Amino acid sequence: MRAGDLLRQIDQRLLPLLSQVVARLGETSARSRVLAGTALLSVTAVLLTAVWAADDRPLGDPTVGEVTRVGVVDGDSVPGYLRAAAADLAALAEPAATPADGTYALVSLDSYLAPQGLDAVLGDVSVAAVFGRVPLPGRQTEIVRIPAQRVPEDVIAAMAEVAARKDREAADYRARVAATTGDAELRQLYASGAEVADAEAAAYRAGCACVYAAVVRAQPATLRAVASRRAVRAVDPAPEVHRLDRTVFTPPLPEQRDVVRPPADAALPEATPSPSASSPTASPSPTAVESSEPAPAVTESSPTPEQETPSAPPPTVTTSPDASGGRPVQATQS
Repeated sequence: MRAGDLLRQIDQRLLPLLSQVVARLGETSARSRVLAGTALLSVTAVLLTAVWAADDRPLGDPTVGEVTRVGVVDGDSVPGYLRAAAADLAALAEPAATPADGTYALVSLDSYLAPQGLDAVLGDVSVAAVFGRVPLPGRQTEIVRIPAQRVPEDVIAAMAEVAARKDREAADYRARVAATTGDAELRQLYASGAEVADAEAAAYRAGCACVYAAVVRAQPATLRAVASRRAVRAVDPAPEVHRLDRTVFTPPLPEQRDVVRPPADAALPEATPSPSASSPTASPSPTAVESSEPAPAVTESSPTPEQETPSAPPPTVTTSPDASGGRPVQATQS
């Protein structure tokens, strides 16, 4: 109950009683006046205690529902983003004004790296997560966010789990191809999804050069040192980030050079709407996918066709290489 509602109820119940007590003070004996005064003080104490109790309730977490976004979105200028990140890094406060464990930052790479190649780039900083994608030319592939405190061990283990999930997706697509008759375009979409999922499974199982970004935490001087390394494209500091479960990171892909554009898949019919996020039976690996309750999902999936059955999941945002003529995608609200 809010304090205002409580006070109204107290007024309705106690004010008539207080009025009667005050009226009797002028009509009764000294002893009665003492008793009436004591009652008045008691009622006042009860009133003050009730108000204090109403205001002394837990406020909860004021950040609930807030989402911090770091990175780029469709339509952003990639060179502009790189310049802004460099300026923010140069202006980042020195350690005296920085938390003891440093500042979170989004590190974007110039090219895709294998897990074993990450140590030379990120070996001296605390890593929270990496971003991976199988760079199949002209195809949409899933962007996965992999929690990884140990590099490369955690990344290799998570890639194996993603590969197993992709095997299940490919099998589901092939089953749908076999079950679909009379709709050549839909069969093509399912077949395309199976082909992509098979390629992704093989790549992740082999420990592919698929990592293109990471979320790290370090002091400003260390972040500047990371930014100067050959494989690093940008270090975007995010001192406003305090909780990773309420932050969405969207680094640019290495092949995005001018403007962040919607995805395109050369194997899909031009008239076909952009496919949805994942197959009906596929479910992201809890180790390989990091998401949060209030924050939108950060895992983006390989192409699947428009679903025909009620069991199909809603589509999610898909990100792919910078390409002109990309078709719009459907996005869910998380």
